[in-house]
Amino acid sequence: MTFADRILRFYNSLEIPGPLPDGIKVMNPYNDDQVLDVCTRFYRKYYDDNKGRRLILGINPGRFGAGVTGIPFTDPIRLEKECGIENGFDKKPELSSDFIYRMINMMGGPEHFYRHYYIGAVSPLGFTKNGKNFNYYDSNDLFHRLKRFIVKSLVEQVGFGINSRKCFCLGQGKNYEYLKMLNNDLKLFSEIVPLPHPRWVMQYRRKKLNKILEQTVHALVL
Repeated sequence: MTFADRILRFYNSLEIPGPLPDGIKVMNPYNDDQVLDVCTRFYRKYYDDNKGRRLILGINPGRFGAGVTGIPFTDPIRLEKECGIENGFDKKPELSSDFIYRMINMMGGPEHFYRHYYIGAVSPLGFTKNGKNFNYYDSNDLFHRLKRFIVKSLVEQVGFGINSRKCFCLGQGKNYEYLKMLNNDLKLFSEIVPLPHPRWVMQYRRKKLNKILEQTVHALVL
């Protein structure tokens, strides 16, 4: 079984246990045949081997990135133009995906990057409330209902073939705090390195984009 096989088996089996708090809906793109087809082509292209990777964890899928394509931080535009994977999704850009693929290209492009890194999420399924993105930590009630699912998902993602000495966390605030808290119990990673979240950079620190990209790349390659 290859790294790609393990990833695809994981995404095919994702299911939230029990009901969510009122008004919060789960977003599971992997129930869609088109998403599964795109994911299969993507992961077979970049992960059809048994090499180890370093792990980068985001928060959870959003409506316009992984919530559409099923691939973390990869919107339909980058999926086609950067990764060469044609798709029938609406070609809407997503800010975090823009940042990530700028970073990936600074590190040698998708083929080189994905040979060394795997991007996942603390919660591999996303959530919405009132039609807007809702993060797993935005409600204590939601987090506690998801905790078993999140723990299981983290353990399974490490099991793909991850070098667990160091985990990179996208988000220096709550995502980092919650991941660090979970890791204190699980002891999955020897070190968790917080990195600026791509959306935060693109929305609030755009003037410093190049500097932050350079700093992020530097942190990843150390």
